[in-house]
Amino acid sequence: MTTWTRSMNSLALPGEGALGGYRPQHVDWSVEDGVGTVTLRRPHRKNALTFEVYGELQELFGRLRYAADVRAVVLTGAEGEFSSGGDVREIIGRLVEADMPSLLRFTRMTVEVVRRMRRCPQPLVAAVDGVCAGAGAALALACDLRVGTPRCRVGFLFTRVGLAGCDMGACALLPRVVGWNRAAELLFTGRMMDAEEGERWGFFNRVVPPDQLASTARELAQQLASGPTFALAMTKAMLHQEWNMGLDEALDAEAQAQALCMATRDFQRGYQAFVEKRPPEFQGD
Repeated sequence: MTTWTRSMNSLALPGEGALGGYRPQHVDWSVEDGVGTVTLRRPHRKNALTFEVYGELQELFGRLRYAADVRAVVLTGAEGEFSSGGDVREIIGRLVEADMPSLLRFTRMTVEVVRRMRRCPQPLVAAVDGVCAGAGAALALACDLRVGTPRCRVGFLFTRVGLAGCDMGACALLPRVVGWNRAAELLFTGRMMDAEEGERWGFFNRVVPPDQLASTARELAQQLASGPTFALAMTKAMLHQEWNMGLDEALDAEAQAQALCMATRDFQRGYQAFVEKRPPEFQGD
């Protein structure tokens, strides 16, 4: 096993507890009231990513598919920064000397992180403060919702170091979030986007003062966690899958998805709450 590949020896089963007691060593992970929080914690390097961090994110988001007690997730960074991207010393300095098989193993691992983020059923909320650049911007982009602060600066910097803008799904996801023309500008130039522009362009769902970031992201995640788990997971899956479908195929897929949701107990609870004019109490089944 290489330093940038981690094994999936055991998977948490539904009801086993948060990720079967999994405790990563290079990122912080906690769960409270159904909301998981992933914190990138290398503040001395502006939470730059290392091979080990990539590996743990890959394993963590893979295990989340089986964590029935985690119903929403917040991804954030420590001490006023989100992430400055891949660590220049820990990663870039080694990649420039690596052979092609090693380079491909690395890039496949990075895209696998995004694949698992998109495939895990929980809604993912990025709480972004300070710098959000390169691979850090790609991680925020891979989340379902993003909350930022006025001091955020977001940049897909890959072309500035001689790489393509198509890193970690950026060419697929960014046009869907901000539109093709805007995505092309950001990916071609590698320029930084400030918070006001990011909110106006749709990258951020909202921008709040730094001292309100954690609570706002947590409240949003808690709202999602208290919702109908199966229905939200189905919504996330269909948002992802229907980008690759024609209209007729999408309509058929939505009919099947909605029928499955109608067979859940949460649908019955939602109906009873509506009839009785009270808030629903969803239980995730």
